[in-house]
Parts: sequence; structure tokens; C-alpha cells
Amino acid sequence: MTNRKSPSPLRVCGLAAAVGASLLLSACASTNPKDPFEKFNRAMFSFNDTVDRVALKPTATVYKDVTPSFVQTGVGNFFGNLSDLWSSLNNFAQLKGQDGLNDFTRFAVNSTFGLVGVLDVATPAGLRKHNEDLGQTLGYWGVPSGPYLMLPILGPSTVRDTAALPGDFWGDPWTHVNDIPWRNGGILLRAVDQRAAVLDASNLLEDAALDRYEFIRDGYLQRRTSKVLDTDKAEKRAEKVQEKIDKVQEKVEKKLGVTTPKVDNGQELEPATSPAPAQDKAEDKNSPPNNPPAPAPVSSEPAQK
Repeated sequence: MTNRKSPSPLRVCGLAAAVGASLLLSACASTNPKDPFEKFNRAMFSFNDTVDRVALKPTATVYKDVTPSFVQTGVGNFFGNLSDLWSSLNNFAQLKGQDGLNDFTRFAVNSTFGLVGVLDVATPAGLRKHNEDLGQTLGYWGVPSGPYLMLPILGPSTVRDTAALPGDFWGDPWTHVNDIPWRNGGILLRAVDQRAAVLDASNLLEDAALDRYEFIRDGYLQRRTSKVLDTDKAEKRAEKVQEKIDKVQEKVEKKLGVTTPKVDNGQELEPATSPAPAQDKAEDKNSPPNNPPAPAPVSSEPAQK
């Protein structure tokens, strides 16, 4: 007799997200073009904030205070290593072969030499983490993000990222664990660990006198746009190109014996004028200002031979 598997909490959350997205079609529109469902989103934000204050934040606080730091690091490394595999596939789907190979190598190295990902030995070896997901892949191929959505429990999202959630859930290796208690326990542990990692930042945000909903919304949208367009990579490439240009310029200056004037506040500085000779300075001091030197007195006695 076979046992039927109970539905995964992630699938339930995905179904709830889909239902929430469909409810948004009947929500009242706001004046913000990026957030036409602001009324619904603020209601979900209040709900999530209540759940966080009542359950998630206290649990994360105890977890951070009681659990040794090296254990917290190991938990974060373990689940981060699992995400590298899905990130690798999304990099390949975005035609980023080098990044895809990089993330797959990270997964292979950390899964073997890093004790199933508990130790991150790939980062010190120069293999940088990328964190690509299906929503970014859709954005790479031109799918617009759509309006901003605040999903219950799952938090900030967009219409495009919400549609990509089932694929991201499937791409998470932990969701394929057959043992239900282990799978659910791991999902809860990862959520608590991720919340504990941002406790200080959230406390600072709560103390600030601002609209937290707008702050989180605008920050999320800007960050997602940056990740889809690879703005961070473009800035790093520009910095590397500028460094190469500076090195070439230095070599050319050394060969020609020419020094380019330094730039200060966007203006070239004039070369310093050479100081006046000491003798000239002495004469200037003895002479009245703005007057020529006085002529020598003429003697009235005849000159002696």
C-alpha cells in the first residue's frame, strides 16, 4: 500500500500567490503606475508585518542569540549552495555561459570539498556567486515586470516574478526531498536563518521615520531592475576598462616624457610658476610699492683729478 504525499508548503504558497495575483485584477487602482494595486498590497504588507512581529522575528531573534555563529554560517552556506545549481541553469538560459559554468563549478566544489555545501570553499577560490532565478531569465528575454505585488508570507514581488515562482520552487533541490518532516523542517530553518541575517537592518528600518511600505517597494523594484539588466556587472566592467586606460596612459607618458596635468573638481590645474629670485625680492622690498627707485644724489663739488 502506497502512502500519498501531502502537498508541499511551497506549492501551497505558490497556489496562494496565484490566488492573490488573481484577486488583484479586481483591486482598486492607485495613481502610482508602478503600484496600481497599492490598496491590496498595503493590506498584504500589514498582514505580513503582523506575522513577522508575532512569530518570525521573535524566532529569528532567539535563533541568532542562541545558535553559534559558525552554525548559522553553515546553514546559510548549505542552502546557498543548493541555489547555485538553479542559478547555473538560469545563467545558461540567459546565454551567460561563463557565469553558468562558474555557478555549476561552485555547486560541484562546495558539494564535495565543502562538506555538502556547509563550507564555502568556492568563494575564496575566486568563484563569485550570482543568484539568478527564473524571473530574471524572463526579464532577460524581454518579459516586462508588470505591476508590483506584495504576496502573503512570500513578500515583495511583481507579476512576472509571481508567474515564475512555480518554476523557482521546482528548481529548488530541497523541494524534491521525499521525507516530508525533513523537507518542511528545512524550509522553516531556511526562513528563520534568512530572517536572522537581516535583523539589524530591519530594526534600523523600523526606527526610521518613513513609510516602510514605500521604502521596501521602491528598493525591491530598483534592485530587481538592476539584477535583470546586470547593472552591477556593467559598472565593474566600466571600472576595469578605465583601469586599463589609465595604465596605457601612464606608459605613453613615460615614453614621451610628458605629464598630464592633474584634475581637481573637473578643472585642470595650471602649472605652478617658478619663484622669483631672492635678489629681485630684496629689491622689491627696498623699493616703495608702485614707485620707481629714487635717483642717486648729485654732488655740487667738482670732481678731483
